Amino acid sequence: MSKLSKSKRDKRKKQQPKRPFARLSDQQQVQNHAVLTNEEGQVVAAIGLQGRQWLLSIGGQTMGNADDPMPMLAMLKHLANVQGKEGRKVDLQYSDGLGELIKVMAAEKDLDADAYLDELAAEFDTIDAEDAATEATADTDADAAAADASTDAVDVEADAAVDADADADDKPKA
Repeated sequence: MSKLSKSKRDKRKKQQPKRPFARLSDQQQVQNHAVLTNEEGQVVAAIGLQGRQWLLSIGGQTMGNADDPMPMLAMLKHLANVQGKEGRKVDLQYSDGLGELIKVMAAEKDLDADAYLDELAAEFDTIDAEDAATEATADTDADAAAADASTDAVDVEADAAVDADADADDKPKA
């Protein structure tokens, strides 16, 4: 083998056309389709399309993926509503393609796009209300259990005091 064989081989590889198929290790780029930004212009959350999967990213981390972007878009709309109620200004923007998808889904339910998104986001409001009611019930149950426990403790202490007095009366005096 000659000393120049490696350089010849490398030169030949560079001249060959690139392979027509994508490498398995290459990640497809994520295309943003919905972005929730705060008043400073920072991205709070986003929905993107990678291949055929819709990805939800919150705070720069991917939180989940799905075949349908509507539940994720409803979450972002709900988050925007909650932030608005708390006095923070956030802006939800979505791409033309996602906008068309929303219009098609809304037309199936005889609604306009904004009403459809509001309806989807309202489902999260009912979930929040149910969670709040469950937490309130749990707090009330915990308070009642604590009150019962303290009453039981007082009853045990009173019974112990009565038993101690009875034992003292039963003992012979010296």
